[in-house]
Amino acid sequence: MSSMTTEGLSELGRQTRSHYEGLVRTRRLYTVLSIGVLLTFLGFALWFADNSNAGRFFERLPFFFDFFIHFQPDDPFEIFRAMFDIPSPYADGSFKYDYEVGRVYVWGDFYIPEYFYQLLVTINVALISTLLGFLLAFPLAFVAARNLTRSASLRFAVRRCLEILRAFPEIVIAGMLVAILSLGPIAAIVAVAVHTVGALGKLYYEVIENADMKPDEGLRAVGGNWFERVRFGIMPQVLPNFVSYLLLRTEINVRASTIIGAVGGGGIGEVFRLSIGRDYAAKTYAIIILLFVTIVAIDWISTQLRRRLVGGVQGGWA
Repeated sequence: MSSMTTEGLSELGRQTRSHYEGLVRTRRLYTVLSIGVLLTFLGFALWFADNSNAGRFFERLPFFFDFFIHFQPDDPFEIFRAMFDIPSPYADGSFKYDYEVGRVYVWGDFYIPEYFYQLLVTINVALISTLLGFLLAFPLAFVAARNLTRSASLRFAVRRCLEILRAFPEIVIAGMLVAILSLGPIAAIVAVAVHTVGALGKLYYEVIENADMKPDEGLRAVGGNWFERVRFGIMPQVLPNFVSYLLLRTEINVRASTIIGAVGGGGIGEVFRLSIGRDYAAKTYAIIILLFVTIVAIDWISTQLRRRLVGGVQGGWA
């Protein structure tokens, strides 16, 4: 900027340009300093993490792919045999090839493969917990909204409650509940539902606070009570965003339910932890493929539903 000519400018123009160039130099200096501080902090964090890591990450990095090279099934078809509980030609009586044992028979010879059944358990945990979280977060959000609740103390209490509910990750809540409710999906449902109440509650009351209050003013002018103002003045505006956030939370909860399964919450996460811990390659890859396909399908379906609710370009994957 300093190279720009000042010829033909008045004294005021030269002062303005000089002031502008000074601001640009200051901004560039702050930018360089900020990047330097960020890189320094990042370097220190990486150094600290590497020294705290038992195996020294950077020293082990050249051997990163050794696990995948050695962790291979006897043949590629073993993955599909494990996925659909088909007898293995390598069966030797060990748990590694006991694919048929996990079948869940519905009637007669018709069965659901073990990992499909466990995946249904995980999805069921996610759906139930999301529904429970929504049912509790929905009314609390209207009470927590500043433009609908005049009582500051009531808003404060509800908002702090929502903060406490979402303060702890689902896996931490599940770890505590497993000791109380024992192993199984019930602990996972409660843990995910508790966190969902806090997360959805915050998103919902922020949407409500951004709503147009003119319909509310009109209803108040004709004598509408609080519930009528919420029902007819606010809900029609916020419901599309509410459902959009609900679908997004469902995606998140499917992943969370999978992780919680690894700490005793049941479902596909638990059998994944057991298979990879026992070095069962075919079973592990079968579960990974099922999880990948399921997550992609859920993401795509929820994306399409959100687009139909809140608008946007139809079709596509994102």
